[in-house]
Amino acid sequence: MMNRNPEIIKETITYFAAAGILSVAALFVSPLTALFVVAAGIVFTGLHYFFSVKRYRKIRELSDSLNRILIGQENMLIDHFEEGELSILYSEIHKMTVRLKDQTELLLADKKSLTKAIEDIFHQLRTPLTTMNLTISLLGDEGISYEKRMHLTRDLKRQTEKIAWLVDSLLKMSKIDSESAVFKSETVRVSEFLRQAAAPFLIQMDLKDISFSMDIREESFTGDLLWSVEAIGNLLKNAVEHTPSGGKITVAANETALFTEIVVSDNGEGFHAEDIPYLFDRFYKGKNASQGSIGIGLSLSRAIIKAQNGTITAGNNEKGGAEFIVKFYKTVI
Repeated sequence: MMNRNPEIIKETITYFAAAGILSVAALFVSPLTALFVVAAGIVFTGLHYFFSVKRYRKIRELSDSLNRILIGQENMLIDHFEEGELSILYSEIHKMTVRLKDQTELLLADKKSLTKAIEDIFHQLRTPLTTMNLTISLLGDEGISYEKRMHLTRDLKRQTEKIAWLVDSLLKMSKIDSESAVFKSETVRVSEFLRQAAAPFLIQMDLKDISFSMDIREESFTGDLLWSVEAIGNLLKNAVEHTPSGGKITVAANETALFTEIVVSDNGEGFHAEDIPYLFDRFYKGKNASQGSIGIGLSLSRAIIKAQNGTITAGNNEKGGAEFIVKFYKTVI
C-alpha cells in the first residue's frame, strides 16, 4: 500500500514536519506545551495515516473489481462498501456499469437480430434469383419456340417484380425502424384512402369473381394518406389471395371519440390458431400462406399503423374467414 500510494507518505511527512515546527515554536512557551504539541502531532498524523490507508484500500478494491468486470469475471457488486465520502463515487460507478452492461446486451441483441434478418433476406432472394438464373439460361437456347420464350420472359418479369417489391418493402421497414420515415399528420377520409388502397386489386377481384363491398360513411382519422394506403393495401392483398373464386371481401369503418376503426374481412380459409400470434412477425409464413409468399406484407402494415399511433389485430371472424381490425387512435396510447 505504501509503495502503491506515495501520496500517503508525502502527506504523513508533511504532518510530521508541521508538528515539528509547531513543537519548536511551543518551546518558547514551555517545555510541557512543546511535549503536548508533539504528542498531538503524532496522534493526528497516525489517525490521518490510518484513515488514508483505509480509503486507498477501498479505492484499490473498487479498481480491482472494475478490472475483473472489464474482463467478464464478475458483476458489479458494491454492497460491501460502507457509507462514507466515497459512497457517491461508488453509486455513480455502479450506475455507469449497469448502463454499459445494458447497452452491451442491447448491442448483442441487435447484432443477433441483424444477422437473423440478413439470413432471412438471403433466403428470400435465393429462390427467385435461382429461378431467374435458370430462366436466363433457357432463354439463351436458340431452339426454343416463340411461345416458350414469351412464357419464360413473363416468368422472369414476375421474379424481377417480386425482388423489387421485397427490396422496396425492406427499405420502407428500415426507414420506419430507424424512425427516419416521414409521416404526415393530416385529416384522412377513410372512404378516399380505402378506394386508393383497393384500386390495384379490383381486376384480380373481378377475375376471381370476388364480391367487394365497403361500409363507409364520413369516418376520418389523423395520419398519412400514402402510408395508410400501403398498410391497408397489404391487408387487401392478403384477403384477395386467400378468398376463393366467388367469395366475398368486406371493409367496414366506425369512428368513436377515441379511435377510428377499420375492419377488413373475407370468407376464405382463415388462419390456423397456432399462426395467429406470429402473423405480423417479419418473414413469418403461416400454414395457409400462398405460394410465393415472402411473409413481409403484414409486418410492414403493422409497422406503418403503429407509427401512426394505431394498432392492428388479426383473427378469424364468426362466419369463417380472416379478419383484420385496425384502430387509429385520436390520442397517444
